[in-house]
Amino acid sequence: MTAFTGEIVGTAILIILGDGVVANVLLNKTNGFNSGWIVITTGWAMAVFTAVFLSASSSGAHLNPAVTIALAVAGKFSWSLVPEYVLAQILGAMLGALFVWIAYKQHFDATEEASKKLAVFCTGPAIRHPLHNLVTEIIGTFVFIIAVLHIITPTETLGSVSALPVAFVVFGIGLSLGGPTGYAINPARDLGPRIMHAILPIKNKGTSDWQHSWIPVLGPITGAVIAAFLFK
Repeated sequence: MTAFTGEIVGTAILIILGDGVVANVLLNKTNGFNSGWIVITTGWAMAVFTAVFLSASSSGAHLNPAVTIALAVAGKFSWSLVPEYVLAQILGAMLGALFVWIAYKQHFDATEEASKKLAVFCTGPAIRHPLHNLVTEIIGTFVFIIAVLHIITPTETLGSVSALPVAFVVFGIGLSLGGPTGYAINPARDLGPRIMHAILPIKNKGTSDWQHSWIPVLGPITGAVIAAFLFK
């Protein structure tokens, strides 16, 4: 795969497994219904492991605009490639969300609560307070990026050997910092599926909560830049 294709495929896999576990826990009449936060955080960690392992050799497995921007700030990635990578990540996230909707179509139809349907696609605050929600995303992404920058070797971005430690970092962030906002820590992971929620013909889906959508974009980017400067 080319780097562009690798980022699309890797990010799609990330969302298929990540949003997929949320669908399995939240939507009615699934075999995993109401199985809880530990299942969601474990599923997301395994999603990261699989996606990074799969795309590492082709693109370096960024799968996240925050990672791409942080690597560029840290001098480990060319700024000229940043737009291409970010576009691929958003497209991959949209594609992954589409497949989750297809797989769980009957369960979306069987679920009445619009909030649960939206939560499959994107994050949302447990207590809505824009400043606090933004700070939470900055902190979570700072932890993620500073860890990633110390995990990778000086000669690579993210390799397949990095997949497991990066997955453990995401697992820890989900368990420790995921409660307030759902730990987006990835603008593409939130924005791409949110776009799909807006355009897909989901039964009784309600709003896509665009008033919150800037927080899981700006927060992760800010946290990533702070981490990259500190790393330097």
